[in-house]
Amino acid sequence: MDELLSVAEMYRADALAMAGGVPGPVLMEAAGAAVVRAVCERWAPHPTVVLCGPGNNGGDGFVIARLLLEAGWPVRLALLGSRSALRGDAALAAGRWTGPVEAADPWLLEGNPLVIDALFGAGLARPLDGMAKEVVEAMAGRTVVAVDVPSGLHGDSGQVMGAAPQAALTVTFFRRKPGHLLLPGRALCGEVVVADIGIPDSVLDAIAPQALVNGPDLWRRRYPWPRLDAHKYARGHAVVLGGARMTGAARLSARGALRAGAGLVTVACPPDSMPIYAAGSPSLIVTDVADGAAFEALLADFRKNAVLLGPGAGIGADTRGHVLAALGAGKACVLDADALTSFADSPADLLGRLNERCLLTPHEGEFARIFPDLAAAEGGKLTRARAAAARCGAVVLLKGADTVVAAPDGRSVVNANAPADLATAGSGDVLAGFALGLIAQGMDAFDAACAAAWLHGEAANAFGPGLIAEDLPDALPGVLKRLKAGAR
Repeated sequence: MDELLSVAEMYRADALAMAGGVPGPVLMEAAGAAVVRAVCERWAPHPTVVLCGPGNNGGDGFVIARLLLEAGWPVRLALLGSRSALRGDAALAAGRWTGPVEAADPWLLEGNPLVIDALFGAGLARPLDGMAKEVVEAMAGRTVVAVDVPSGLHGDSGQVMGAAPQAALTVTFFRRKPGHLLLPGRALCGEVVVADIGIPDSVLDAIAPQALVNGPDLWRRRYPWPRLDAHKYARGHAVVLGGARMTGAARLSARGALRAGAGLVTVACPPDSMPIYAAGSPSLIVTDVADGAAFEALLADFRKNAVLLGPGAGIGADTRGHVLAALGAGKACVLDADALTSFADSPADLLGRLNERCLLTPHEGEFARIFPDLAAAEGGKLTRARAAAARCGAVVLLKGADTVVAAPDGRSVVNANAPADLATAGSGDVLAGFALGLIAQGMDAFDAACAAAWLHGEAANAFGPGLIAEDLPDALPGVLKRLKAGAR
């Protein structure tokens, strides 16, 4: 499992390693050596400027400059602040540097040197300003190697604090941080290398991190592969609420649920729209529901165990009533799009009825409609999704290129395999369908959301450029075949 450590958790990992007998200067020396190895593997020696900050990130920079110089690289070292102000391990590292120490200034970057950015680490406390901001802005257009994170990027949120450079390479230590995967951090970090600097994995037992990088190792053992003695009802009967006008959304979701393995999928739609739905895939069951009473009667069948509401459903009282009926029937529910927006005027009417068997799949706009106070909260996307899940008691999948899944108990993942090709109409409807199909087969909402997000990204990667939403369900079997082979 690939843990993500917050800034505070990483500080604790360092402290636990030192308490366990690994001296701080040894960790700093190993960090600097790891950066130098990564640099030497990618570039031949040429003029390099190492920019050092006033803390331990700057101490890493002093080690890097010394080791590069010993390796024959032409190196200049510049410090933001005074050498006499350095403390602890950073002061010791500076004491081993015998070359000149220049004042950090943008003019040092003239001539397009390789820039080693060791100004500030992941725990920056306030936005950059003054000379620090000027130096960071001067890195624009240069080849930058960031130590830990690009300076100005917060390690927890991935947000830019005043300014941050575009790195070609980021070398971080022990474990990645959320900011390496959350936007815009994911885009600014470039290639990310995680270096072993001697912190033992055993420190994770004491830290117990709850944020992970999404991947099959998290949920593969609970994936609902068909059993030899299974039948279609054993694989679940999913229901997708179809709208009257935007019929494509529900059809995409339904096909996604089928491809994800649901034994049966029924599209419940208004009578006037039934011919459109019935003309689609022959694998789908299509039934008309004229009103709320008809929808409740449909859900009375205990075999219909999972319901998706929202894609193309329409915003208003009818959709609200259908959502409340599905929740009242005790079904596992996936709520997306219009099912969420229909409660924008009264979020409490929805949130108070949710439970851990429910999955919400909002994009940022829909999230803001049902969690208006959290949408503007500090701390970044991961923090907001966790707070939302804790508040409503349901699993929250907050969509985007950096999709986050959070459970009410605090567990969370960041999904990192989504390509830009997924920015196309209907792809979110397919994602909701994937999750629905997995929940119908008995996967819990958190595992299903994690698996669906990863499979969604892999299906898009498998298809490649030119992707449209219809391609995603049909790309899924190849992804599942590889996943199953790996499980064996």
